[in-house]
Amino acid sequence: MELRVRDGRAVLASNDESGEREVDPHSLPLGADLAEALHEWAKVADAVHRTETPKDGVAGALIARRGKQLAGRIAAVMNSPVSYTDPVSGDLLTVEAPEAPEPADTPAEVTREDEPTPWGTGLTVSLITAAIVTVTVVSLSLGLGETSRWLALVANVLVVGGLAPSVWLGRKVPVWRWVAYGVVTGVLVAWLSLILTLL
Repeated sequence: MELRVRDGRAVLASNDESGEREVDPHSLPLGADLAEALHEWAKVADAVHRTETPKDGVAGALIARRGKQLAGRIAAVMNSPVSYTDPVSGDLLTVEAPEAPEPADTPAEVTREDEPTPWGTGLTVSLITAAIVTVTVVSLSLGLGETSRWLALVANVLVVGGLAPSVWLGRKVPVWRWVAYGVVTGVLVAWLSLILTLL
């Protein structure tokens, strides 16, 4: 397959049993964005070619580089090499299809085995977070409990309900998991403390 510019339009040429055939990129399964990018590039390349810009100028270099990038995208989508005729210099280049990445042996959320777990730092972060959450929840509950115990209960439910989605998302992120552990511990300690104050 070869990428060319014809009258300000990008075309892809290929050989089949009936001979050489040029097709519009929109007729191939390249995606609308890539097809539009090809036509925009072809318009600019045609305009530069018509103004007889020097082949070794900045505009020619930019058009050549963009054409090579687009040829690489086509090669990746079609999974086959794409030849590219530079509209300014007329040089023919071939862009190979990128190799498919090898599948990973472990899922992304599993911690890599070669990275040690920072237990000391992590537990310190969890302890500090737990202390802050415990003091905050107990202070809020006792302050509102003087007005109404139902108000304190509703406030606890709202605070924990607001924290729950963030804690749930952070539980598998390497750094934020320690904060998540601290929040859960802090809420549980605060509720245990509040239950003991009711007795």
